[in-house]
Amino acid sequence: MSALIFILAIIIFIVADILIRMIHKKISDKRAFEERKAALEESLTLDFSQEAKTLKRVEVENPKARILAVDDEEVILDSFRKILVLDGYSVDTVESGKEALGLLQIHHYDFAFVDIKMPEMDGVEVCKSIKHLRPDIDVIIITGYASIESAVETMKYGAMDYVQKPFTEDELLAMIKKANIIRQDRIKKQLKPKVHISHATGFEEQSGDEFAIPGGVFISEGHCWVSVQQDGTVRIGIDDFAKKLIGKIDKIELPNLGMNAKRGQPLFTIKQGNRSIPLNAPVSGQVVKTNANLMEDLEVLDITPYQQNWICIIDAENLAAEIKELKIGKSAVSFYLEEIERCQNCIKELLSSNSENGELPPRSNGLCLGDFEHLDDKNWQKTVRQFFYR
Repeated sequence: MSALIFILAIIIFIVADILIRMIHKKISDKRAFEERKAALEESLTLDFSQEAKTLKRVEVENPKARILAVDDEEVILDSFRKILVLDGYSVDTVESGKEALGLLQIHHYDFAFVDIKMPEMDGVEVCKSIKHLRPDIDVIIITGYASIESAVETMKYGAMDYVQKPFTEDELLAMIKKANIIRQDRIKKQLKPKVHISHATGFEEQSGDEFAIPGGVFISEGHCWVSVQQDGTVRIGIDDFAKKLIGKIDKIELPNLGMNAKRGQPLFTIKQGNRSIPLNAPVSGQVVKTNANLMEDLEVLDITPYQQNWICIIDAENLAAEIKELKIGKSAVSFYLEEIERCQNCIKELLSSNSENGELPPRSNGLCLGDFEHLDDKNWQKTVRQFFYR
């Protein structure tokens, strides 16, 4: 009986929580709508003539996007403001192309809606000018039925799409929603982590979402780097992808001198607290030297894991055959890009599962330095196996 009461109490709690959230959202949405409505009315009494003679501006809090609309028909601009502002967009409107070009040089917009037929400066010229001055702004052409061919023509100058007038509220909102999704998806792809071949030193300053591969360095599938020396030996270390994703390294267990390493078998081990990541040998041969200097200051790996920050040297016994399995140059870059995408998908799955013991920090483009550090033990083991046990 007590168990049944307990279950009912949990169900009531969950239902009450859902209802409270729904009520709170309704209240928040209504408040936001009233604030936008008030902003729309207030904006019409403000004077923006110092920026542009015909400028009318309505700004809302946390806008879905910032929009500049230019049309010589005031009734069209009135429709833009009313429809878009109430749906959560900040909107500036002007009646000439020259005013629009002046504004976009001092303000940042996501979209510019441009009428195709205007005196002095038509929509084609405005579109060309916007894409020249601010290629980051997406242009959408406003056109009538008779000018659809001209609107389509602007696509070759960089216009994103066109909207035909007269338009309904639903048509305009559907159009801007679709355009915003396309824009955000494009920006997300542009902000993806970058991989580049660096100069021989590998010491170029780079941001956290950039991955470097020094020229002439080979990369293994298990994320070791290999540099062939003049005497035929090879230096081996942890690559940039592994270092960035693992994060802080507390200790490295070096291989024994004289050890006969076999390609694909554990060579050295990265330690992070009580966790261990064995990295497999990229080539076979005898370990002839380990880097004692690196062990004294592992933080230098934060600057670069390459060059003098190697971990061991192997006298390779079958280099000619095994080197074919390694990546270099463009193939290494392609491999990194594939690994980054795999890692992003893996992290996304972990975020969606909302692991209680290992929540990841918020991120903009799917990767953060030391992502693996934030995982709980179960997800850590699962993720490490995917990227290093190969």
